[in-house]
Amino acid sequence: MLNQSAAMAEEAEVVKNKQVVLKNYATGFVKDSDFIIKTDSTMSLKVPESSSKGVLVKNFYLSCDPYLSFLLQKSDSSLEAQFSRFSLGSTINGFGVAKVVDSRHPKFEKGDLVWGITGWEEYSLIAEPDSLFKIEHTDVPLSHYTGLLGMPGLTAYGGLFEVCNPKKGEKVFVSAASGAVGQLVGQFAKLTGCHVVGSAGSREKVDLLKNKLGFDDAFNYKEEQGLDAALKRYFPEGIDIYFENVGGKMLDAVLLNMRMHGRIAVCGLISQYNLEKPEGLYNVASILFKRLRVEGFAVFDYLHLYPKFLDLVLPQIRAKKITYVEDIAEGLENGPAALVGLFSGRNVGKQVVLVARE
Repeated sequence: MLNQSAAMAEEAEVVKNKQVVLKNYATGFVKDSDFIIKTDSTMSLKVPESSSKGVLVKNFYLSCDPYLSFLLQKSDSSLEAQFSRFSLGSTINGFGVAKVVDSRHPKFEKGDLVWGITGWEEYSLIAEPDSLFKIEHTDVPLSHYTGLLGMPGLTAYGGLFEVCNPKKGEKVFVSAASGAVGQLVGQFAKLTGCHVVGSAGSREKVDLLKNKLGFDDAFNYKEEQGLDAALKRYFPEGIDIYFENVGGKMLDAVLLNMRMHGRIAVCGLISQYNLEKPEGLYNVASILFKRLRVEGFAVFDYLHLYPKFLDLVLPQIRAKKITYVEDIAEGLENGPAALVGLFSGRNVGKQVVLVARE
């Protein structure tokens, strides 16, 4: 009888659950006012019997990523093939790091650390957790699983090695190079023996690329009179590989400066995401005349390579041959501002939201 009472008490345990809720669909740039912080929600710390394979997690870190801007808009998006667009009044979600509080899934146990898609809230019930990755290596900061060892890291790996296939001595250009993905692309290319130049939007970020992240050179695109002239200065012999994160005028200038049989991995187009009318390209003839290969991709294309990715990256981290810069906003209530700042370049490094300490 006592055991039954204890079990009932455990099942009945309920906690407050702060949440970031979508108030308005974003029009143009995402704004703080598009969200509300809901403080009156609660969560039972047991997975309900109706969720046969559910996992309940306590969230530690949340990842601010550019793709979220699509899901915050009312208009349809091709991303909906992989993500569900957020509904008004609902909790938004994204990649994060969490600890399993309760589980009905055979793959996960209470106490497991995981990364994958979770809610922007203190606790999340994940009904179908098959896309979660169990964290096996805890000798690195857990926050790295929002970036270096998570979605951005695998994105950098897949885009550079699977799409572009870099070779020693090749010239590599990375835009948005101090961001979550760009900073890793540059370092992976350097480990391969490439010459790497990055662009960023402030002198502080340029200094970071050159003096901490090991890029051969870098420039502030906002200080350049013309992007074509800047690229000719940094790549007098042309560009073999361009890792595309921004789109627009930068991509148009890059097309003029690619070498024959160059490769362009299209990872993101952040300069275009919040424009009512995206900028056009004028130099597309370069794709034909220079026999360029331009390929878009998504991290989902390479999830099966995650173990191979860890085999490459973990030894480099432990040998301190890879550096990762994070910009951590503390408190779930500061999550919306951190996400908004992503689109104006306010962050330095990977933007992370700390929800709770491990």
